[in-house]
Amino acid sequence: MITRIVKMKFQDEYISEFKKFSKEIESVIKSQEGCLSLEILQDIADNSFFFTYSKWKSEDALNNYRKSDFFRNIWPKTKEWFAAKPEAWSVNSVE
Repeated sequence: MITRIVKMKFQDEYISEFKKFSKEIESVIKSQEGCLSLEILQDIADNSFFFTYSKWKSEDALNNYRKSDFFRNIWPKTKEWFAAKPEAWSVNSVE
């Protein structure tokens, strides 16, 4: 199992649009093969920062999602709303 953390900063005028959009697509992402969980989080101190925190069965499952038609359709739309380049990490729990 891996955890994927993505940090995104949005232009102020797109914050409410992203919040609405994320509610629409959240269930679709959660239903992707290998997705174990997904949380979409908003920073308390700066509401233009959002994070996705997802758990995936494997790195292959995550990569299959990232190569999916669904992802290829939503990512360009989301990218237009960014105020900065997103950052992403794939991590494992320390045992």
